[in-house]
Amino acid sequence: MAITLRQFRHGADRTVTGVSSLTGAVSAAASVWIFCLMLLICSDIIGRTFFNSPVQGVAEIVANSIVAIVFLQAAHTVMSGRMTRTDILIGAIEENRPFAAAVMRVFFHLAGIFVFALIAWGTWPKLVDAWVENEFFGAQGVFTAPVWPIKACLFGGSVLTCLAFATQVLKDIKEILNSTRVEPLTIRHSVTVEPRGIPFLIAFGLVLALGYALFFADLGRLEIGFAAIGFMLLLIFSGAHIAVVLILLSFLGIWLIRDNPNVAMRSLALAADGAINRYLFGVVPLFVLMGLIVDTADIGRDAYRVAAWMLQKIKGGLGMATVAANAVFASITGISIASAAVFSRVAVPQMVANGYNNRFALGVVAGSSVLGMLIPPSLLLIIYGVLAEQSVGALFLAAIVPGALLAFVFGVGIYLMARFRPKMVMQSDRPAVIEGETWGTAVVKLIPITALVVIVLGGIYSGVFTPTEAGAAGAAAAIVVALLKGSLTWARFWRVLVDTGLVSVSILLLIIAASMYSRMLTLSTIPQEITMMFSDAGLGLIGFMMIYLLLVIVMGMILDSTSIMLILLPLSLPIVTGLGGDLIWFGIVTVIAVEIGLLTPPFGLTVYVVKATISDRNTTLGDIFIGTFPFVVMMTFVTLLLTFIPALSLVFE
Repeated sequence: MAITLRQFRHGADRTVTGVSSLTGAVSAAASVWIFCLMLLICSDIIGRTFFNSPVQGVAEIVANSIVAIVFLQAAHTVMSGRMTRTDILIGAIEENRPFAAAVMRVFFHLAGIFVFALIAWGTWPKLVDAWVENEFFGAQGVFTAPVWPIKACLFGGSVLTCLAFATQVLKDIKEILNSTRVEPLTIRHSVTVEPRGIPFLIAFGLVLALGYALFFADLGRLEIGFAAIGFMLLLIFSGAHIAVVLILLSFLGIWLIRDNPNVAMRSLALAADGAINRYLFGVVPLFVLMGLIVDTADIGRDAYRVAAWMLQKIKGGLGMATVAANAVFASITGISIASAAVFSRVAVPQMVANGYNNRFALGVVAGSSVLGMLIPPSLLLIIYGVLAEQSVGALFLAAIVPGALLAFVFGVGIYLMARFRPKMVMQSDRPAVIEGETWGTAVVKLIPITALVVIVLGGIYSGVFTPTEAGAAGAAAAIVVALLKGSLTWARFWRVLVDTGLVSVSILLLIIAASMYSRMLTLSTIPQEITMMFSDAGLGLIGFMMIYLLLVIVMGMILDSTSIMLILLPLSLPIVTGLGGDLIWFGIVTVIAVEIGLLTPPFGLTVYVVKATISDRNTTLGDIFIGTFPFVVMMTFVTLLLTFIPALSLVFE
């Protein structure tokens, strides 16, 4: 029986709704699991500190739970459109050529089905073995738990993610049909809507055909590696999911280099199961949870009001207050996007109402929000520590001076602009007046902020907490603060848990993909060859750093920070080591350089966050980019200063 177009659309809608409900329920369970891990770690801290009775098996439980949580939430991340991708090109095509965009997305989502089907295929034998042989993790006589439930979550989550990608294919096909529908004009006449964007599809098809041809070409290791990197960048820029692209092309690259698909399959299964199976990775969801709770508790608003009240009589004082509040907020959350969203709502209206230039107000919010990824605890530093296999605590210590230096340079820059180029800062001579604050109210507002800083950073620097424990303790303390302030309702708390899962999974999937990518690069011998090239050319470490920083800033114009690090670090770390560079110093310089990309067009993720947050619809992206330009200059200055004077990053080493 033939299926009509209306029946197909109805069936597709019902399928998408059903799968969305299923993935949402599974994701909700995984989100609750994250909260339970926080409680478990806090119980261990309390038990060993006050009762000399630690909870056994915490590290093993957290490490294995992270694997299960990631794959249980991967499907809902796909359904929610939260799996990381770059939408510059695909976004423009979606707006003007919906037919072409839908066709391209079909290929991207089919690639997702293929990748997660491979993961499920590689995991199934491990699940069977774990069940048959009764494998366990932990130490006998102390704590043990069966392995098979974790493997089952990995396998089942991968299958469910394949189903989620399949529903996206159905939605894409539905949009393709809508783009080529027949529209009636009168009773006797109709018009067919012609599909638009055929040239884009031809170019996209040629790229795919070239990749298919290269798969059968007789290439050496280096050629395969460079071809894989080239196609990664092309597909990522086109709008494919970054984790999917990295895994797929790394899988194909390993297959071709070793001329054995079984080796590639074993590498993929190992990356999926082992890349994030470490206690350290619990730090990602726990710090994300803390940051989102802090945002809900309006701690950023309190920090800004106190700083603005204290600095309001200085030229450019409210701009300096935004920098100071961002620095404080960064020392609690470690997420620059959260800072941009918070202070766009809090600081911009206050500055504009007190006579500040709109562009300056937007620029200082976007510019100073990057402090969130440098001042500890920084999510990017955590990711760097994982990729570079460096101590996260050492990176946090190393970031103290550079973070303070960048905030100081921002403050001085604002003062100089206000003094010598007042029109860049002020649009009127109206004095800024922040009323309703006293030293008493300021102290009250700073108490919870100070407490969180002491718990998180004090715990890490004193050696009381590991970074993962600091994340759990900080999240628990933030919940207490939010409850005392009356800002955390059940609905908000549930939203925070769900968002924590989606944000964390998108990051951890990228780390799994980066692990696979690193294996492919190692087999291709590209890092070794580039190291030899720089050594033979006599450019040395500084010469490499100049090229590297330029490449990072250029990539920052089209990619997000995490993606840049995942693509470049596996390639660059062996080179820096070979040239005698310190990887802690290299991490600090990398994070600042990557953050410059958050402020540069055309991508400028922070700029887009500010634009989406502000209520003034007349403000353009160009206005914000112009406002951020002075901060890009200041960040470039600090980056070069740290590059040529590594000791600034190694003061506490």
